[in-house]
Amino acid sequence: MSRTTQIFCASTPYGVATLAAAAGSGCLPRAERRVLLYCDASAVPEAAPAPGEIPGFAPLRSHFDEVLSWNEAVRPFHPAAWTPRAGDVPLLERHLRLLWGLGDDRVELVLESADVPPALAVAQVFTGAPVHVHAGGTAGYGPTRGKLDPLIGTRVRQVLHLDLVPGLTPMLLAEFGVPARAVPTDAFLKVVGDMSAAVDGLPPVPDGAALLVGQCLSALGIPSPAEEDDLHVRMLRGAAGRGHRAAVFAPHPASAARHVRALRAEAERLGVDLTVLDVPVLAEVLFERFRPALVVGCSSTALFTASAFYGLPVARVGTGWLLDRLTPYQNGHRVAAVLADALLPGPEPGSAEALAAGEPADLVTALGFTMRPRLRPSLRPVAERYLARHAGHPRTRRWFRRKRLTSLGLPGGIPEPLAFLPRNATARRVVRRARALKKAVRG
Repeated sequence: MSRTTQIFCASTPYGVATLAAAAGSGCLPRAERRVLLYCDASAVPEAAPAPGEIPGFAPLRSHFDEVLSWNEAVRPFHPAAWTPRAGDVPLLERHLRLLWGLGDDRVELVLESADVPPALAVAQVFTGAPVHVHAGGTAGYGPTRGKLDPLIGTRVRQVLHLDLVPGLTPMLLAEFGVPARAVPTDAFLKVVGDMSAAVDGLPPVPDGAALLVGQCLSALGIPSPAEEDDLHVRMLRGAAGRGHRAAVFAPHPASAARHVRALRAEAERLGVDLTVLDVPVLAEVLFERFRPALVVGCSSTALFTASAFYGLPVARVGTGWLLDRLTPYQNGHRVAAVLADALLPGPEPGSAEALAAGEPADLVTALGFTMRPRLRPSLRPVAERYLARHAGHPRTRRWFRRKRLTSLGLPGGIPEPLAFLPRNATARRVVRRARALKKAVRG
């Protein structure tokens, strides 16, 4: 009887830590061999450190029998853009089985996301292999990003996720009836604790310091680098406004360019002692090591782990600004931005408006339907009920674009008899004149 080899496909240390926690806590079937397939999908993976050079990676390595590189296997193609041609799949599978010593092993795949490369490519090569999917961060609470081939979707056995928002279940792959399973928080914290103990070179941090969590948004083309720098400055102002006189800025580990000149200048102006970390580590390692007095970010998953797992106070900055810039509407970051905006406090004390019990689930369901209405049309009644109750609230207008609601015929959109107005040249001209007159009167 052939042995079972599980291939864990991950592209970030956060993903590896979550998969290690899942493997060590009984969330996956037994396997004789467990292999970590590291996929660096950054813009310039050649310039990124090898997995063994990532601070704190050594304890993660111990959870797997071997570490392999998907980048090496598909070079010279970029792993975020390449998928195999259908006619090449049998040859590629035989090649990888020889290259990785799989022989006639029964292969199981544990993927970060099965709907986009590189995980999609791995699933396509190993045709027929059972699949387990890890929903990475709060974006995993949203719908599947694209139309996944049923030949892959029907192979998925479960969606693993961290319980970042208690009571909320990921929508990812729910169209295939895939059950969701929460990875035990204790197991994840144990993995992070081991990573923290293995990290050297972190500078001392003053007691009571605020931690500013950077994101890699500009690399995704959402804001410009200058706008992202301004977002970090706003984080610093928010921490200073809370009375923190010391702050630590932790750039995103995948961020290639770390421009901190504007941040340092603002810290000097505000009289804040600023420390910029040069060691690219998980934010959770910093929570474990330093216990910051406040964690400030935009829509980062780290805000949720800080609050839910470590009991740290958090503040979100710039979520409304981010939502204005997310295009297209179905951008996968929308769910993460809305959850941060809805559930986390702003920089001013008492700025959070608590949602009623069960409302986060209805909110995400309504949002998921408006993002991917053809994926699960049966969710329309939930979206209609939620929007009928909350369509007039300013926050709802920030989370759901009126144009989108109009196109779907949902509450909060433009009423059907007036739907022609946005496309009417005369109506647009009248509005422009009215706005110009209003500005002139004010002036």
